[in-house]
Amino acid sequence: MGERGEEIAKDYLIRKGYQILACNWFDGHLEIDIIAREGDEIVIVEVKSRDDGFYEEPWEAVSNRKIKNLVEAAETWLIEKEIDLETRFDVISIIFSKDGTYDITHFENAFTPPVN
Repeated sequence: MGERGEEIAKDYLIRKGYQILACNWFDGHLEIDIIAREGDEIVIVEVKSRDDGFYEEPWEAVSNRKIKNLVEAAETWLIEKEIDLETRFDVISIIFSKDGTYDITHFENAFTPPVN
């Protein structure tokens, strides 16, 4: 379900005009589902998928620990690629129905990186 959700999210972003820079980027324990560019902004996208029988909304699974790891991963990727652009963090939530359809919700600027 996770891989399918990420493919749907990627296609959704492309249709909206985003340029996909990387998918499933890893560095040690750090991971980013989708890294995209929209205009002069880098967009770090966390994709959360669930079936419609789940008790919580997919985006509710983005914990403080996950946010900390996403911010650290984004910093690592930006330094590695020598990119100095504004960065925002989005969450795409996908709920799959039993009939094979799905609902997608895109939360732009889902959170602001915490200041240490």
